[in-house]
Amino acid sequence: MKLSRNTYFYKELKLEDKLENRVVIIFAHLSVILNCMKRLKKYSNLSQEVYDNIFLNLENNLRELGHGDVTVNKKMKLFNQIFHDMLIKFFDTTNSNKINISQMIKYLFLKDKNQEISQKLTLYFDKYNDFCFDIINRNMIQDLVKFKD
Repeated sequence: MKLSRNTYFYKELKLEDKLENRVVIIFAHLSVILNCMKRLKKYSNLSQEVYDNIFLNLENNLRELGHGDVTVNKKMKLFNQIFHDMLIKFFDTTNSNKINISQMIKYLFLKDKNQEISQKLTLYFDKYNDFCFDIINRNMIQDLVKFKD
């Protein structure tokens, strides 16, 4: 979640700082992390815990923002669908170590068709993906928050 607050997304790329964009940025990071974690058997239980924790925090934050049960349930269903779409649609079958990041970025962020933003986001998440795979055998979870663009 900490990486979704990176000012790079909002100042440099000028993405609108709103809940939906932050959630999508969290999901993009999470999809890369879970893809990395599934490579190691020792992280199999932890990946479910990470997933559960993210969605529980997201639900709690929606409730703290004052959304009612019906709205929270609708948003959580939508967020779950977006996240699972990311995992299914953008897993690169030609390279099992990567999420197809450029396709994911185009799908998620480019409703305005800004190619410069697409290229910068693709580069960012490519670097993030490489960073995650570089630390996969070290203390992955603690090192993830140290990522710098």
